Amino acid sequence: MLRLVNGKFATALFASCLGMFVCAQAQTDSSSSAAADSELQRATETVQHIASAAPDKGVPNDVLQGAKCVAVIPKLVKGAFVVGGEHGNGVATCKTASSTWSAPAPFSVSGVSWGPQIGGKSTDLMMFIMNDQGMEDLMKGHIKLGADVSAAAGPVGRTASAEAGYKAGILTYSSSKGAFIGASLNGAELQQDTKRTKELYGKDVPFKDILKGAVQTPSGEARDFVNAVQNAKETAQSR
Repeated sequence: MLRLVNGKFATALFASCLGMFVCAQAQTDSSSSAAADSELQRATETVQHIASAAPDKGVPNDVLQGAKCVAVIPKLVKGAFVVGGEHGNGVATCKTASSTWSAPAPFSVSGVSWGPQIGGKSTDLMMFIMNDQGMEDLMKGHIKLGADVSAAAGPVGRTASAEAGYKAGILTYSSSKGAFIGASLNGAELQQDTKRTKELYGKDVPFKDILKGAVQTPSGEARDFVNAVQNAKETAQSR
């Protein structure tokens, strides 16, 4: 009789522990998904800011129109980055062979120096990939700006031109206090964020496959980001 009672107790205890584990795992998955969505929402707001910026304080139209990929690191807080230290997170999208924009590809970036070009307590960082070589380098999933691919602080203003970047593969910008300014990110390393990729897509997906349009845009927040990039480009074309 005692063995029967002990057996039932052990079974009940195991079932209870299993239930707690399942609940904890569900909460973790939910938290990870919420973090990915929040990052995408901030990236979307950054892109929307491009379209609403005053022409004399914004990214030139020919940069927006000519970009083959757009990469966004939203809400970078001063002190969060140290050279060779902590990583920041962002998302990228590229123009596909069918002339649509790919699903967002999560990445991390490190080694960003907070120089005089990147001012204020909080800023958004943006990268516009301007040529095929820059796009191919980005799709490798691990590049060093200024070494693996040429990068330059982007031109700003109504009459500025992408030519001011001397045909760099990537033009980089910082947005703070309502205006965009060119920002040097040379030396920064960008690579696929596999953890956030799994959070967004439910599995590990190669960076190149995402940016080539081989996977579907997975969520409403991800679609909002892609639509914001498309709308920013259309706004530039209509100016």
